[in-house]
Amino acid sequence: MNRQCIRVDKKKGEHVRKLLMEKGLLDTSVRIASDDSCIYIPLIPAANATDLSLEDALVTEREFVMHERPATLEHMLGYTPRYEVIGSIALLESGETDLERAADALLQANPHIKTVLAALSPVEGEFRTRRFIFIKGENTTHTVHKEYGCRYAVDMEKAYFTPRLATERSRILEQVREGEVITDMFAGVGPFSILIAKNRPSCRVVAIDKNPEAVKFLRHNIALNAVSNVEAIEGDAKAEVRNYAGIADHVIMNLPHTAQEFLDAAMVVAKPGTVIHYYDITPEDDLYSSSLAHIEAAAQRAGFGIEPIATRIVRSYSPHQFNVCIEVRIQGRGR
Repeated sequence: MNRQCIRVDKKKGEHVRKLLMEKGLLDTSVRIASDDSCIYIPLIPAANATDLSLEDALVTEREFVMHERPATLEHMLGYTPRYEVIGSIALLESGETDLERAADALLQANPHIKTVLAALSPVEGEFRTRRFIFIKGENTTHTVHKEYGCRYAVDMEKAYFTPRLATERSRILEQVREGEVITDMFAGVGPFSILIAKNRPSCRVVAIDKNPEAVKFLRHNIALNAVSNVEAIEGDAKAEVRNYAGIADHVIMNLPHTAQEFLDAAMVVAKPGTVIHYYDITPEDDLYSSSLAHIEAAAQRAGFGIEPIATRIVRSYSPHQFNVCIEVRIQGRGR
C-alpha cells in the first residue's frame, strides 16, 4: 500500500517517530519500513509534510505493509460478551444466549484461553462453590491463575475464586505493615493471604477456611509461591479463632452475604487497634449503615468500640446491589 512517508537515518528514527506521534501525523495502520541505512515512517494521508521542518529527513513515498490486527470479539460477534478469565479458563456469565458461538470467539481471540465454561449457579452452599457447564476447548475446571506476581492453583468446581477482586486484594496489601498479624477468616485458595505473606515476609498470616478442598489448594499454593509465613487451617472460623485470641492487627472478612454471622468471632482475634476489613452485599439505598450497625453491635458485645475508617463500593453485584467493603478500627479495652 503506497503511503507518503518520512525517510530518515536509522539513528534518528525513534526521535522522528515520537515527534510524528505527538503531532498526530503517524499512520499506525501500516508497518514502519527500513533498509540498510534508513527508516521510512508512514504519514497519515492528510499530513502536510512541508510544515514538519525535520533536519536530515526527506519526504517521499513508498509501499508499506498493513498491520495484521487480531480479530476482536466485537468484530466476530457484533458485541462483547460478559466473561472473566481465570488462568487459562474463560467463564461466560449467565444470560449469554449463544454460548458455543461466544466460546469459539473467545478461543480465537485469546490464545491464552484453553477452556470456556459457563456458570450454572451462583456461589452456593457452606463451601462457597459454583456449578459450571463445559462449552469448548479443554474439558477441565482446574487452572493456575497469575496475579500480582503470585500463582494460584484452583479447581473452580471445588473452591471459589474470582479475579475481579485483584485490585481489592492489592489495596488491602498496601495497608499492611511488616511484622503485623493478619487473620484471613475465609481464605479460600489463598489470594489475600499469600499476596500479603509474599510481599510482607515478616508478617504472620493465619488463613482459615471450612472447605477442605479449598484448604488443599491453599496449602499447595503456599508451596507454589514459596511463602513460609502462612498458617493454613481447615475448620469453622467461629471455632478456630479461639486459638488466636487477641493477636490480629488485621482481620479480613471476605464472605459477602453471611460475614455478619462471624462478627463475634472476629472480635475474639481483635484487640485495640485491629482493623476489620468487612465485606458485604448491600442494596443501593443502604450501602453501609446497616452493616456498620452490625459491626458496632458485635464490638460492644466484646467490650470494644469502633472507629469507622473507610467505606467503598468494590463492584456491582446485581441490579441495585453492590459488593462493599467497610473498614473499622477497634477501640477500647475489650474483655
